[in-house]
Amino acid sequence: MAHATDNEQFQRWLAQINQECGSFAAQTLNGEFTGELETGYTHALKLSTVTTANVNLYRTEREIKDHNDAWFYTVFQLEGRAVMEQNDKQTCLEAGDITLVDASRPCSFYWQQRSRQISLLLPRPLLEQQLRMGDAHCVPRLDKSLPMVQLSHRLLQESMNNRELSETESAAALEALVCLLRPVLQQQEVTPSRRERQFEKVVALIDEHIQSESLRPEWIAGQTGMSVRSLYRMFADNGLVVAQYIKNRRLDLCARALRCAADDEKLAGIGYHWGFTDHSHFSTAFRQRFGISPGEYRKRHR
Repeated sequence: MAHATDNEQFQRWLAQINQECGSFAAQTLNGEFTGELETGYTHALKLSTVTTANVNLYRTEREIKDHNDAWFYTVFQLEGRAVMEQNDKQTCLEAGDITLVDASRPCSFYWQQRSRQISLLLPRPLLEQQLRMGDAHCVPRLDKSLPMVQLSHRLLQESMNNRELSETESAAALEALVCLLRPVLQQQEVTPSRRERQFEKVVALIDEHIQSESLRPEWIAGQTGMSVRSLYRMFADNGLVVAQYIKNRRLDLCARALRCAADDEKLAGIGYHWGFTDHSHFSTAFRQRFGISPGEYRKRHR
């Protein structure tokens, strides 16, 4: 847990996030917390630059009810790495990548190392009038190697550096960003690659057998007709480690169960239900991911 002075800094940072970006909850992770927030408003361009480390920032249905959800958070990763989760999908952002996060649905952001990113509020009507935004577009990773992604970064930086944009010009810049991202998003919707379809199949298989003790890389490879080495490479291409993904998926499901668990329900039973046969290992892994013990987590979310 953070020291008292660190906790005060954390609370100030979270209050600033809630004031500028909407209603969020958060918890510190293992390691020293750092958090800074810079905001900028140029008429239609409403954005925040978040610099932080060792924290989990998230929105549940409770936070969504307290805030206007008529937005997409368009996240431009500038430095470091960030993990985003929404609709049971996860993506890992590296510097130069972009993602879209639907403000009307629960989401979670993990920063386990120093990360810096810009979050731009994109009005839902502006995006949906040009795109059919469904579940497929929740937390897509738009790779930094794509020309339209690179142009979007440049347009955003140029717009941020020009504080004299008129209201009409800032609105035009926002529409231009959507136009730049549109072909990338449409391509993802229409023609997912064979590799992407295979990855989705593997992730679905993991979810289907998440409670099984036999859920190991060797078993997954055998079930999907690939080598273990190819399985590892597939997850690495998505910024993930297969064993770590399975463990984190189980921990997230345990956390969901703990939020609804009765006081007399045994913590070890919850961990065992989701594939943790050793309570000590479950408790240690849970604390590493969420910064607190399973029992403390249940009390906090009661």
